[in-house]
Amino acid sequence: MKPITVLSIKEFETEDLSTSFYANSICNHVVKHEKAISKPHKHDFYLTVIFTKGFGIHEIDFNVYNVAPGSVFLLRPGQIHNWELSDDIDGYIFFHSENFYELEYINRTMHSFPFFHSIQNPPILYLNIEQTKQVAAIFNTIYQEFTTDFLYKKEKLTSLLDLLFIELSRLYLDTDTIEIYKSSTYTNKLCEFEKLIDNHFKEEKSPAVYANMLHITPKHLNRIVKTSLNKTSLDVILDRVILEAKRMLVHSNDSLSNIANVLGYEDYAYFSRMFKRKTGNSPSVFKKEHINK
Repeated sequence: MKPITVLSIKEFETEDLSTSFYANSICNHVVKHEKAISKPHKHDFYLTVIFTKGFGIHEIDFNVYNVAPGSVFLLRPGQIHNWELSDDIDGYIFFHSENFYELEYINRTMHSFPFFHSIQNPPILYLNIEQTKQVAAIFNTIYQEFTTDFLYKKEKLTSLLDLLFIELSRLYLDTDTIEIYKSSTYTNKLCEFEKLIDNHFKEEKSPAVYANMLHITPKHLNRIVKTSLNKTSLDVILDRVILEAKRMLVHSNDSLSNIANVLGYEDYAYFSRMFKRKTGNSPSVFKKEHINK
């Protein structure tokens, strides 16, 4: 079994913004890059897509979502995904580096938007017919601008991205069909916490250590996480461990005991119990179920 593929923007034909931005219609994108995107993969960039026609399923980090007209997906770098789409699928897709947006805005980052606040927030938004028309029009403008050679092209694209993310944020925060973190009070610390976990979760599982890295008390860290996500600090750390365990179980040939060891657990039995407690299945059962899909 080959390691999971990590795609970068430079692997796509992207006009003069070859290392930072790409846009296309879904129909053209799927046809032109079918070989690269037909199997589970991840990216080193942010990806945003709206479907305006067709149906299918979209699996993102082992969560399966329905694809239908009006569905919008917003993926962060590093998320594993794949989709099965009908032949009549259409819509718009674009992706960009973090710097492409953030270098233009001093007081905002990608994490300023609720769908990127936390990896715990769902990467999906379902729009009604009128909302789909309005949002798809912005996607279309982005795509059309991408194909031009006009002056201030990058400036206009980043402005359009900002406009789109603001509009999607309003719709995302108004939804009552999914549970999301809406408060911005602790956003920065929560993002810092998740970034630290990404860098250290294999060797460090202690909330107190992360609190020290953040220069706050463990009690305050737990308050931030509880208020933001209704979870404990340890829950968030273990969620990241479990996600990586799932990725390794499905997309590597490592033995179960070696996967546990890589994730910082010398005692496989302990790791297995923890995994089953969090997912409902043992690592071996989870692996068999997903390999045989």
